[in-house]
Amino acid sequence: MNLSAMRQVTLAIAGNGSVASVLDEIVRGIASCPNVALTRIWLLEREETADGEDRWLQLAASAGNLADPAADPRRLDGRYARFEVGDRKVGRVAATGEGVLLGSFDPNVGAPPFTDPEWIAAEGIVAFAAQPLVARGETLGVLGVFDRAPIPDDDFEWLRTFADHAAVALTTARAFEEIERLKRRLELENDSLRAEVTEGFGPILGRSPALQKLKRQIETVAPTEASVLVLGESGVGKELVARAIHERSARAARPLIKVNCASIPDELFESEFFGHVRGAFTGASRDRAGRFEAADGGTLLLDEVGEIPLARQAKLLRVLQEGTFERVGEERTRTVDVRVLAATNRDLAAEAAAGRFRSDLYYRLSVFPIEVPPLRERREDVPSLAREFVRRAARSLKVPEPRLTDAQARALAEGDWPGNVRELQHVVERAVILSGGGPLRFDGLAERARPRPPAAAAEPNGDAPLPTLAELRRAERDVIAEALERAGGKVSGPGGAAELLDVPPTTLDSKLKALGLKPSRAKR
Repeated sequence: MNLSAMRQVTLAIAGNGSVASVLDEIVRGIASCPNVALTRIWLLEREETADGEDRWLQLAASAGNLADPAADPRRLDGRYARFEVGDRKVGRVAATGEGVLLGSFDPNVGAPPFTDPEWIAAEGIVAFAAQPLVARGETLGVLGVFDRAPIPDDDFEWLRTFADHAAVALTTARAFEEIERLKRRLELENDSLRAEVTEGFGPILGRSPALQKLKRQIETVAPTEASVLVLGESGVGKELVARAIHERSARAARPLIKVNCASIPDELFESEFFGHVRGAFTGASRDRAGRFEAADGGTLLLDEVGEIPLARQAKLLRVLQEGTFERVGEERTRTVDVRVLAATNRDLAAEAAAGRFRSDLYYRLSVFPIEVPPLRERREDVPSLAREFVRRAARSLKVPEPRLTDAQARALAEGDWPGNVRELQHVVERAVILSGGGPLRFDGLAERARPRPPAAAAEPNGDAPLPTLAELRRAERDVIAEALERAGGKVSGPGGAAELLDVPPTTLDSKLKALGLKPSRAKR
């Protein structure tokens, strides 16, 4: 073996931050030595089972100079890709921590040292050396070398020293990768927290019967591990419901990671959900954890789940069923413990029936469906929501909190709000901005009110009689008189008639003069 080349490999792997790069440098470096036919590294894998711990050696890196032009020395599969610890020579090296050096493959002398003597003969192999990769007393794997020339004892001992260096480099690279994984997980958690602050999460406000039913459903399902499908129109607060479920679950101490399925390009779907390794595709300059890893131990919210392409749904179903996945470009199977919540404004049952959404995935997600009612079905909650949005907007804009009058609250409650809570929030925020620290002013509030049926019964042809101008004048006079009476004759200022009617005091003064009303003598 070329000791000079091996020293260069030792320098190359020192401080390398990627496990894949360390392994690749080791096998390529050894394979560059004269007479080396093949060099391989098997890493020790562990898995908890019902009977304890299962341990085996899995082929993780391979390189060489094979005589067979059709053979690929970098292949990581095949009959020798896995050894049980203690089984055969490679397995015994891992079990005992002692190296093995074989210097004669003559089938006429003793038992054949390998089960594939034809390959040994075809490649001209005359020596095999294997050393355990040991760092801090822990066996990480086995390094094996097939050579076409005898391996002297000195080279075998030097290989032992090299294996120790390689094991330390491997341990360091794993530590770097763990730091990167935790860093990425923290970044995703921070993104989630920033989104929470930006979107203004808070308590679910309202006391309507529809909202009370929703809260009871949340309290029922939150302590369980069941998948929940949150249904509802855009803007009703589906994400707020998902957060309430998470915060009332046993996973509340771990993060709630949100992923907007509609915003992920199809070609990046697997990378976003499951992560990737360096070099998996153009632009993959480093290993990256996916959303499932970031949510390990916590909750993953699949927002707009109905937008996931049909071709990608099978892999999502697998991780939901088995809790396992592979990063893009990696053969290692990873395990996660994640509770999945999903949200959509689509009718997923109809989508599944039409073949546009996998029915098995739909049933997996909708173990406990929750329907969030639209705002028009809980109008009595509008005033409390509007007042909360006024408080938030004033706090965000750093202006005095303006007062939402009862008349304004009633007018807001009359709106149909096709954009639901999100639309109401935006309208209130705009009013706070326009108020400039003064009274709240809503533009176009009357147009948002739902149409009221006329007081008089409709004619048989559906056309109600129009009121006369005199009737309108009398009605206007009666409303203003009632407002004055409620305000105790006060026209302007807090609690005044102008505030109750949501009109400027100057406008009300003009109306009073035109109608011949005086504040102190207002009558019904």
